[in-house]
Amino acid sequence: MKRIHGLALALALTAVSANAAYAAGIERTKGSPTSPIASTATVPAGSNLYFLSGSTASAINPADTESPNAFGDTGAQTLSILNKMKAQLATLGLGMGDIVKLNVFLVGVPALDGKMDRDAMNAVFKTFFGTAEQPNLPTRSTVQVAALGRPQILVEIEGIAAKAP
Repeated sequence: MKRIHGLALALALTAVSANAAYAAGIERTKGSPTSPIASTATVPAGSNLYFLSGSTASAINPADTESPNAFGDTGAQTLSILNKMKAQLATLGLGMGDIVKLNVFLVGVPALDGKMDRDAMNAVFKTFFGTAEQPNLPTRSTVQVAALGRPQILVEIEGIAAKAP
């Protein structure tokens, strides 16, 4: 009988700790005070995950998708993509604060001797994350790639959003 009570107690404690983890929200830690990204994001069991496909910028003028600057510079393209993500998340009942992971792909630009314009991307990024209105920071990887789908495309971003129960 003691063994059954002990087992019941162990199962009850497991259920309580599982429910506590289930009820907990998404936790983020920041590596340094000046970093625009989180170093970790912990998503509790039972959360819904939303995988956002890689997205590129829309043309500045929809009638012009072929000129060299049809999609703008790195900053303009980042702004276009993050606004598209924001709208996509809204259709799911989510916001930018629900993003837990972003992968950013940047093409090098001639003005920087073929290096990626990380500063322009970060300047726009900081207007969507870590603000007074939206303080959450996602984890992020940023890499330079040789090319993307079109010669004028300098930025592609994919992401993962999560909503805790």
